[in-house]
Amino acid sequence: MKNIGFIGIGIMGKSMVKNLIKRGYAVTIHARNEEKARDLIAEGAVFSPTIRGAVEKAEAVITIVGFPRDVEEVYFGKGAILDSARRGLFLIDMTTTSPKLAKRISEEGAKKGCRVLDAPVTGGDAGARDGTLSILVGGDPEDCRDCLPIFEAMGSNINHFGPAGSGQHAKLANQIMIAGALSGVCEGLSYAMKQNLPLETFIKAVATGAAGSSQLNAFGSKLIDEDYSPGFFMKHMIKDLKLAMEEASDVGLDPAVGKIALENYEYLESLGFGELGTHALIKRYNS
Repeated sequence: MKNIGFIGIGIMGKSMVKNLIKRGYAVTIHARNEEKARDLIAEGAVFSPTIRGAVEKAEAVITIVGFPRDVEEVYFGKGAILDSARRGLFLIDMTTTSPKLAKRISEEGAKKGCRVLDAPVTGGDAGARDGTLSILVGGDPEDCRDCLPIFEAMGSNINHFGPAGSGQHAKLANQIMIAGALSGVCEGLSYAMKQNLPLETFIKAVATGAAGSSQLNAFGSKLIDEDYSPGFFMKHMIKDLKLAMEEASDVGLDPAVGKIALENYEYLESLGFGELGTHALIKRYNS
């Protein structure tokens, strides 16, 4: 497979497209705003003003959009992916979305003879840029194996979890873990601030101990500098945690840490901070 259709060129998608092009893939992209795609066009991507144009010559179509409603629109809308798909086409949704929606796409795609995978990613904007994303795959294992070269162009840790929806369940579990870890970082750093500790020294001291984490490594310095620029939007973490809480409830779980983090994020969003990065969570502890 060398021809890829790609829909969704946000913070993550842009870097993923660039890495596909570097690996020699011919990528046709679709976005609502062509201006947003100028840098990708300059690097060799072909722009299509329609979803159909991104799908018709592709051997695989990758989507990474914002919310479940966006996923539904690009797959099930008039003139959208399933309207344009042909037998044998790989459909790979890399959005973090509902496992139930992933199963629906798989079922409807199968009726068209498509090979469907849900493959959300983790690793943030840095992982997308560096091609080191973790890719969490649900769907037929043979389809996953056939798509490994595509995944390896974008990530370095590719794992298959089971049937359709399993990749989404893995990602939601991941988001609960991130929310807990980042909550701890923000709460602990807020305490250190209130006690007038030298913050850079504090982070250096704890980063290699039991309190060290990828969240501290990624955001410690940014939190000191009050740099809340998004590698991953707060509004998207809210979406993910809502999905996780719904799915947990369906199996009789009540994730207290995830629930508290969600409440804190929703409070901050109500104050207008939804477009900031997830680490702006510290604003809740410093308010």
